[in-house]
Amino acid sequence: MKAAVADKVIAITGGARGIGLAIATVLRDLGGKVAVGDIDPVDGDVCRRLDVTDRQSFIDFLDGVENDLGPLDILVNNAGVIAVGGAVDEADAVTRQLLDVNVFGVILGTKLAAQRMLPRRRGHIVNVASLGGVLPTEGIATYCATKHAVLGYTDTVRMENRGSGVHFSAIMPTLTNTEMVAGIGHARGFKNVEPADVARAVADVIAKPKSRVVVPRSIGVVASAQRLMPQGVSEALGRLLGTGRVFTSDVEAAKRASYARRTGTS
Repeated sequence: MKAAVADKVIAITGGARGIGLAIATVLRDLGGKVAVGDIDPVDGDVCRRLDVTDRQSFIDFLDGVENDLGPLDILVNNAGVIAVGGAVDEADAVTRQLLDVNVFGVILGTKLAAQRMLPRRRGHIVNVASLGGVLPTEGIATYCATKHAVLGYTDTVRMENRGSGVHFSAIMPTLTNTEMVAGIGHARGFKNVEPADVARAVADVIAKPKSRVVVPRSIGVVASAQRLMPQGVSEALGRLLGTGRVFTSDVEAAKRASYARRTGTS
């Protein structure tokens, strides 16, 4: 794994905290030349302000990375936000924020990075999606929709560029212990993962490219089995396990207030 990462120029979006910070730490420890971009202040050796929804900001970020570290080898599109609540009552501004960051930001980053990588016939774009991209969950309808979009887009771009020398992968974590899930509930039989678990999955997929990686792998088996069930059975199982309460009746709004204000999802 270390040989696959060492001396590679790696750019990570949304790297100021949480999963992005963990990815940056793990890849830097493996010898990668890591640059982090975030709309919030970032500490570290190579850090730049980045608004993933703004084309010029993204171009400036990638130009800065290449000027500082050399040609881009790997882009991790990690920046993302979530809003919790009923879909029908969600404010339009909140819906737009999720679509802009989670979908447009990933699409924009993928295009801009691929335009640099394809002429060189090498590179890897890793898009952080979610298990919610294949398992709809009550209370986060727009978030699930955005992650469905990330999976569809990543798979299609990968197919379009098969044999190009550039790899495209999607990482699909279950609930991860970051500020994003502050104040939410827990379903029976499911355990949250840590940001470091997701970071190690990113390192693994860089070393051995795959189209989709579920974190943890054990939940991937459960998710695959649930998707093969009749829809009514799958949804009934979810109700039995309590997944429908995680982002609805079990939410402690006061514990989510700081995150919602910071991300514009309140």
